[in-house]
Amino acid sequence: MFRRKLTALDYHNPDAFDGTDETQYRNCIVWLEDQKIRHYKIEDRGNLRNIPSSDWPKAYQKYLQDVNCPFGDQERKEALDWLLGLAVRYEYGDNVDKYKNCQPLAANSEKAADPLINLDCNSPDFKAGVMALANILKIQRHDDYLVMLKAIRILIQERLSPEAITKASQNKEGVPVALDKHVLGFDTGDATLNEAAQILRLLHIEELRELQTKINEAIVAVQAIIADPKTDHRLGKVGR
Repeated sequence: MFRRKLTALDYHNPDAFDGTDETQYRNCIVWLEDQKIRHYKIEDRGNLRNIPSSDWPKAYQKYLQDVNCPFGDQERKEALDWLLGLAVRYEYGDNVDKYKNCQPLAANSEKAADPLINLDCNSPDFKAGVMALANILKIQRHDDYLVMLKAIRILIQERLSPEAITKASQNKEGVPVALDKHVLGFDTGDATLNEAAQILRLLHIEELRELQTKINEAIVAVQAIIADPKTDHRLGKVGR
């Protein structure tokens, strides 16, 4: 499952790599840090390079934390896949001119198949990708990765779509409001809570106004369709 990324990184003999072999796994982690990621200074890599040591898992766990990996030592496959992805990004960043001129593969004349049809929700690649997106977007972790993927899709559609970004970038100049001129209608017994309640009520009213505006726009749009009579003077009547 790691062959494609290992090949892209010029790892020696990627076809024979066995992620379940402890020695091969540790050697691969050290190779990634030494050759591609280079998060630590050379003199600080001693514990990670000490592959036979019984303390290597502790050094590896600390390393994962230092590079902000969302997976721990117990999630071996996911952590390695994440590190490989990080190494690929660094490799591209170091050789932008080399890779930006790569020619894309010839497009298939047939319609591309839906990539979700053969989606393996239990694969480490899928889990690592969903977890990385969830961490970037600060979405709470869930045991079901499909639920997290759905949450990611909703957030992107609502917050990161071109329309949402355009709306968020528009500067809205607020108007100062004197809270003491607005009657709350009830008393919490605490002045601070009363002010907070007044602010929430004003925000709610503003949202209701926006909703009413959208309703009015919808009504006008519908009326433009159904209330457009055509007059035929020869027939002496109004209508279609």
